[in-house]
Amino acid sequence: MEPEVDSTKAAAGNRKHLAMLERLSKRTAASSAASPEASPVAAFLSRFAAAKAAAESALSACRSSPDGAAASLAAASSAVDDLERLVAEASHSLPPYELRSALAAVSDLRAAHKLAASEIRPKKSFSFRNKSKATKNPPQDPPALPQPPPEQPKPNPDAILPGFGFRSRNGATLVKDLRAANEKDGDFTLADLVSCEVYLKGKCRALYIHKLRDCRVYIGPVFGSVLIEDVEGCTFVMAAHQIRIHEARETDFYLRVRSRPIIEDCSGVRFAPHALKYEGIEDDLRDSGLAEDTGNWANVDDFKWLRAVQSPNWCLVPEEERLPIVDISEVQEREDCK
Repeated sequence: MEPEVDSTKAAAGNRKHLAMLERLSKRTAASSAASPEASPVAAFLSRFAAAKAAAESALSACRSSPDGAAASLAAASSAVDDLERLVAEASHSLPPYELRSALAAVSDLRAAHKLAASEIRPKKSFSFRNKSKATKNPPQDPPALPQPPPEQPKPNPDAILPGFGFRSRNGATLVKDLRAANEKDGDFTLADLVSCEVYLKGKCRALYIHKLRDCRVYIGPVFGSVLIEDVEGCTFVMAAHQIRIHEARETDFYLRVRSRPIIEDCSGVRFAPHALKYEGIEDDLRDSGLAEDTGNWANVDDFKWLRAVQSPNWCLVPEEERLPIVDISEVQEREDCK
């Protein structure tokens, strides 16, 4: 009799499971029919899945076609960067679980890319030789020296980082009035700058910052997202809807931000309130939806510190050490290269 009881319970369980799936299916269908664009989270997940598949396909091509491995590695790096930017731009509207899952997927793909690069690079061959079987009559001519392996081409930062901007400067003063630029309200990029001062008046849609050393950067409002990667010894003064900071060291951020700033793989970073002024900045802040200071500059999320206690990787700038309001109204547009 026991087998019959078990089968009866299993059948009942299956019926309940099928009924639940049917209810969920009807609910999803009804929601989609009522408002096909009602869920920004669902739209993001759809775009994320497509971008993730593209990155995985590029990584797979690295191993399946050795002859084009270098080009495939560059394409895979670009695909992972695109995926990371997609997450950064949508992070302010994502639930915490979805955001963490997306960031974990990006991190896994980044690690897979590094592994693929290490596997594809030529390795020095090594083999044991049996001395007892050495040929009795060695060749008279010395063996030809092995040719060094060709260097793997590195992805061009200009191809990865979108928008116009300032790149590859050392000791320069760089000034741009975005209100008068042809690319008004577009994307802007700062990359490979050393010991530079950067002044941007006006607003832009998105800002990408990559590999800055000992720079002072003063930025007008960003009505989208800011993605900062690999900076050290810098000071940033900016306002944006969402700011994500990756691999920053010994750097200060003076922020006005709608959502909580996100840091990852950072150390010695400090935060303080926004401290920038120029003629017309209040209009730019209002047009960008940043007229109100939410106080989120002090509410930092460290995605690599999951404990309940304060992360040791960031702190607030003591009041006595904070910058006064920086007025860049009189700074004239130029691009000095030293």
